[in-house]
Amino acid sequence: MNATNPTTAFRELEPDSGRGQPAVDTDEETLEAPPDGGAPILCRLCGQVVSRADQRMTVEGQHRHTFANPHGLVFEIGCFKNVTGCAHAGPPSTEFAWFAGCTWRVTVCGGCLSHLGWQFISGAGGGFYGLILDRIVEGPPPASA
Repeated sequence: MNATNPTTAFRELEPDSGRGQPAVDTDEETLEAPPDGGAPILCRLCGQVVSRADQRMTVEGQHRHTFANPHGLVFEIGCFKNVTGCAHAGPPSTEFAWFAGCTWRVTVCGGCLSHLGWQFISGAGGGFYGLILDRIVEGPPPASA
């Protein structure tokens, strides 16, 4: 998969904030999680654990963001500090970057290789993940068969 292919490159629907780096807020007051780290966040397709509720975060004042790619496909993503059970596809790209000052690369489920979102890497060395909300679900992992 080529990360700079126009079918995998995206742009923000809302106007650019004009800042050089996204404002990342890790204060979880509005995103309270249970003391145990919260429920696991799962791949909706295969049930692979990909994050936990306590990894939710806000970027530029919001946890949820809505973006569209050049072909008009709209994605609603949620921002997360870290993911587990995921892999990355392709090198980081600056094309059609959604967050100023960040490169991005595709994030896929390590269990089924379903496209789950993107890793955003800031020029300052930090970063976060944007997971496509209709491709993940919060809850206990499925029981083993």
